[in-house]
Amino acid sequence: MEDNLREKLLTAFEGKLTKTIEMYLETCARCGICTTSCHVFRSMPRPEYSPAARAEVVRKLYKKYFKLQGKLLPSWGEAKVLDDTALDDLNKAAYSCTGCRRCMIHCPFGIDTQQIMSIAKLMLVVAQAEPEILSMLADVSISKGESIDLIKQGFIDGLKRLEADVVGKWKLEAGQIPIPTEVQGADVLYVALAGAHSIIPAAAVFNAAKENWTLSFFEAVNFGAFVGDPAKTKLIMDRIINEANRLNVKEVCICECGTAFRVLKQMSGKQSFTVSSITQVHARYIREKRITLAKNTFKGIVTYHDPCQIARNGGVMDEPRYILKHLTDHFVDMSKKPEANFCCGGGGGLVALGEDTHEFRMKSAKVKADQVKATHASLLVTACENCHSQLNDLNTYYKMGVEVKFLSSLVADALVRGIENKA
Repeated sequence: MEDNLREKLLTAFEGKLTKTIEMYLETCARCGICTTSCHVFRSMPRPEYSPAARAEVVRKLYKKYFKLQGKLLPSWGEAKVLDDTALDDLNKAAYSCTGCRRCMIHCPFGIDTQQIMSIAKLMLVVAQAEPEILSMLADVSISKGESIDLIKQGFIDGLKRLEADVVGKWKLEAGQIPIPTEVQGADVLYVALAGAHSIIPAAAVFNAAKENWTLSFFEAVNFGAFVGDPAKTKLIMDRIINEANRLNVKEVCICECGTAFRVLKQMSGKQSFTVSSITQVHARYIREKRITLAKNTFKGIVTYHDPCQIARNGGVMDEPRYILKHLTDHFVDMSKKPEANFCCGGGGGLVALGEDTHEFRMKSAKVKADQVKATHASLLVTACENCHSQLNDLNTYYKMGVEVKFLSSLVADALVRGIENKA
């Protein structure tokens, strides 16, 4: 490795060394409690898949370049030289971790392995050794933000082709627009994913609740966060922030995309609008009796997978269960504590890497498949695009025998007119 690249990598490393991260790097007692917390290790019990072992890859570099003992007595300090081999180790550690943070809730010191892995990912970005497809997808998102005026009309034309499907789920009053855009002063700006599946059910529910809403021109997913590039993460996030401020909306509602929700909720700073997940919004509509749902439309046992970024990392755990209790009398939870639910195995950008990660994703998530099977459910519900894709793959690979559905789709399909709305 050339000296100038090593210097750039160490500068990037140093830029991440907050007091909190230094505490994470200094504190690990190697007690092993985190080991069986990790779905990867539980499914594939190899030493390198323990959270402590992943963090140690970064910690050894920290000891070598940022601790006096490591500089003077590297063998005693278990320090490691930053070279091409170290980059390979960083890649293996960072992309065998989904950032689910299940290990963090069991660690007696609260060490956040995901934050330590963010150092690894940033160093890979600086070295141009990150997965190329993730950077390319991030660049496409940024480019769309820079050229939105050129594609607006095409986007609106595409929405018109979805209007009949929206009306099919909820008949509109005369004069209403099924999928509104560019509404100044809207109460809710809905940020969807690319695709009808993310727009049609949400539009039907918003219209049923008589919401003053508008659809964002941008897709929610933040590939900058997946690849671990802070600059790209911010550029992608800022598109939505700027749109929300331009339209002067009160609330930004993020679709079923865990990372998009967590990034905007936790990293956007103080804004004039609130940030909610669509699951929170749907639960609110039910509580306020703005929508009515037909119960037991869906037959058989129903279970729910908690997306890590929405539930454990975002705090949205009660709302999906509240919704499901209005949808079925046959709900079975996977875990006594939702915050301890296992990761699906597809986070951290792994699903976006497609076939390149398929074998690892399947084998490393066996514990999740076992957890689903133990419920004897026929319907597996989730509220995240990545989780939905991964769970479908697991369903095929492990023959779980379930139907995988989005929670928002179930809500839209169960909509009925309340007594007060009937003619």
